[in-house]
Amino acid sequence: MKKQILSAALMLAAVGAHAATAADVDDAVAAIAHHWAAANYQTPDANKAAAFDAVATEAQQLAEQNPRRAEPLVWEAIALSSGAKVQGGFGALRKARQARDLLLSAENIDASVIHGAVYTSLGSLYANVPGWPIGFGDKDKARAYLEKALVLAPDDIDANYFYADFLADRGEYAKAAVHARTALAAAPRPGREDADAGRHQEIQALLTTLQTKHGDALAGK
Repeated sequence: MKKQILSAALMLAAVGAHAATAADVDDAVAAIAHHWAAANYQTPDANKAAAFDAVATEAQQLAEQNPRRAEPLVWEAIALSSGAKVQGGFGALRKARQARDLLLSAENIDASVIHGAVYTSLGSLYANVPGWPIGFGDKDKARAYLEKALVLAPDDIDANYFYADFLADRGEYAKAAVHARTALAAAPRPGREDADAGRHQEIQALLTTLQTKHGDALAGK
């Protein structure tokens, strides 16, 4: 009987330790999200590359400590791809490939994390990276990934914004405006107020461009 009680107590202690660890990881992921938002929306352009590198390193360390969690991999990939965008050149392509591989690893763990950010980020990468023979960019793959993200999170601000941006680039202006408006109307994300504020500005800028340059298409003319 004493052995059974001791065994049960040890099991409860293990469950409690696991829950505490999971909560700690959640807190660390939230901190990384804030650091990325600060790098993306509050850091001067001249300092952005270094700021994104710091976020990527922070996420990498968390990923190494928690190999069964997909979120750190996603944030490392987001930081790398953000850094690639501001860096340019062959170094940017190296970061983009690293980001793609990290996202594919995260997909194998849990593709649903962060409201489909695995697929949103993959879609953005395939949309913006140069195609063969320079890079791995592929507009068809970009569309497929972005649409996968919308299946997982049809009302998500990022899923709709990145799809809208892709559609606008492809000349599908009316459809782009629909998804941009859906993104703008998305419910606030608790704890992500800094990212939401920055994303709203980007969405509004996209809508303004669509209205100014492609108003006839939006009006169905």
